[in-house]
Amino acid sequence: MAMNVGNASGDEADVMVEMNTTPLIDVMLVLLIMLIVTIPIQTHAVKLDMPVNKPSTPPEPPEVVELQVDFDGTVLWNGNVVSSMGQLNGYLNTVAAQPKQPEIHIRPHKLVKYEYVAKVMSATQRLGLKKMGLINDSSIGG
Repeated sequence: MAMNVGNASGDEADVMVEMNTTPLIDVMLVLLIMLIVTIPIQTHAVKLDMPVNKPSTPPEPPEVVELQVDFDGTVLWNGNVVSSMGQLNGYLNTVAAQPKQPEIHIRPHKLVKYEYVAKVMSATQRLGLKKMGLINDSSIGG
């Protein structure tokens, strides 16, 4: 509501003729909120015929050959001692001839000379084996 505070002399000649718009704005906001609440929510949905996905079978884990190189250069093929490089080459030839080559995991002892590990790696690479990796396990040997 508007209120005229008049001047200090007590003269009532100046009357405020403006309309108070605050209640009008309040009523308009209430009506706007009621309108927004009562309008139904429009859902826009598109029907699509999607193909049904058949769950794929998990791939079978690859065959793994463990080659351990001990600190003195002794090579172990899946835990069995290999007596010579000729015997190791025979094992590697057998594995390389398979249609699905296994993974070769070479686990060198932490105190082994690099020379022994390099010989095993070069024999593996020379015979055409593609899946070869070095496994570092600090708990072995020590």
